[in-house]
Amino acid sequence: MSNQSANILEMLKEQIAGIEFDTKSEDIGRVFKVGDGIAFVRGLDQVLSGEMLRFSDEVYGLALNLEENQVGVVLLGDDSLVKEGDVVYRTQHIIEVGVGDGLLGRVVDALGHPIDGLGEINYEGHRPVERVAPGVMTRQSVHQPLHTGLKVIDSMIPIGKGQRELIIGDRQTGKTSIALNAIINQKGQDVNCIYVAIGQKASTVAMVVEKLKEHGAMDYTVVVSSTASELAPLQYLAPYTGAAIGEHWMDNGKDVLIVYDDLSKHAVAYRTISLLLRRPAGREAYPGDVFYLHSRLLERSAKLNENYGGGSMTALPIIETQAGDISAYIPTNVISITDGQLFLNSDSFNSGFRPAVDSGMSVSRVGSAAQTKAMKQVASSLKLELATYHELLSFAQFSTDIDPATQKIIDHGNRLTELLKQGALSKTPHELMIVSMFLNKYGFLDMLSVKEVLPFEKFLHERFVSSHQDLLDQIKANFTLDDALIETLKTVINEELERFKIRNNA
Repeated sequence: MSNQSANILEMLKEQIAGIEFDTKSEDIGRVFKVGDGIAFVRGLDQVLSGEMLRFSDEVYGLALNLEENQVGVVLLGDDSLVKEGDVVYRTQHIIEVGVGDGLLGRVVDALGHPIDGLGEINYEGHRPVERVAPGVMTRQSVHQPLHTGLKVIDSMIPIGKGQRELIIGDRQTGKTSIALNAIINQKGQDVNCIYVAIGQKASTVAMVVEKLKEHGAMDYTVVVSSTASELAPLQYLAPYTGAAIGEHWMDNGKDVLIVYDDLSKHAVAYRTISLLLRRPAGREAYPGDVFYLHSRLLERSAKLNENYGGGSMTALPIIETQAGDISAYIPTNVISITDGQLFLNSDSFNSGFRPAVDSGMSVSRVGSAAQTKAMKQVASSLKLELATYHELLSFAQFSTDIDPATQKIIDHGNRLTELLKQGALSKTPHELMIVSMFLNKYGFLDMLSVKEVLPFEKFLHERFVSSHQDLLDQIKANFTLDDALIETLKTVINEELERFKIRNNA
């Protein structure tokens, strides 16, 4: 057994050390069959679904299948220590996880126990890992923006507090980078963040933690890790643990951002458990209730109304596709549960357009309700401009004779595409992003060559921060651009464009 599994067993033992086990016939059972991390137990007539069971001091289990004459139990320990005929005890406790601000800055396992070597965590309480999602009457519509710091997302596919926005694409297309960018951009925004790593390599999780520390994001983030080397039941529990931790803050009126990386591996872990429990396989060998697996998880994200504290939990689930096939079983399931998706295109990624968000395939069903008024003013036409550009570009590939009007649209699209490029883990403050989109809205972009677009944007941002902070403060005041401010911005940008041209030609 791995050190990680041994540590989890120690914690479980401590958790239920004070429980007095009843020896009434309905509270004890006997192992009927065991193998592959699954035990079938007979005699537990009153057991609850999701209840923890004790096999011995070394092995605990989770009751998942309640059948007429037996209970299917997934073992949280070494199944070689369990044999046919062993006595099994009920604990009468559903699996719970510690919650509270003590978790911030920590890395925990699938049951909320610390694995970062930084000592014990002071929990404020405990919550069951499974909970019914908030009802319709406890919610309100999503209306507050949650900024990711990425131009292509905040301008065209905005995310609101309480929304569930799927990040979907092939492997190695930058899905995790977008999620980490969103976490890093919450610094100073009073948003607590949770990053749930499901079935990742331990080295990958360590790298994520280092990146978050590097950007000062671990101060308001908790990482829930269930690596590929761990038991399938622990990978199955990890996202529910993350949701329970987040719900504590949401119920106390706080805003929470939670990333599930990734739910494809979560579905595989659940399939492993289900098939071993002899549940019938359905489409693509997944059990029939795999949709419910993710719906009951993602529905826990919500924007609560003022009567319930006004807190929110925003979910960014990640799904990995095979060769861009979003019509496969798990992708279509999660697309139908979420409020939109960010589709990452591997061709765009390989050709250098990063983040590789496909503006045509991506959508936010909350839309401009999750945008500031200023961003709506300067970015409302972006999607249409890009769609026209991509359509004409596909025709232009087969033609040598392009009329001037078409060429102008293609040239503008090239500049706009360049403007939307952004490095990994590089956040752009919202007021500066509005300035960038202002360049496109009011024609300044067409005064630059394609290769000048990003250098000028960088130059302009530096100039605004150093010399025009008063204008940035005006934008930040209520994120609205009135006529006077628009004219002032035009004048300032014209002056800075002249300065940039002079400097470049010197």
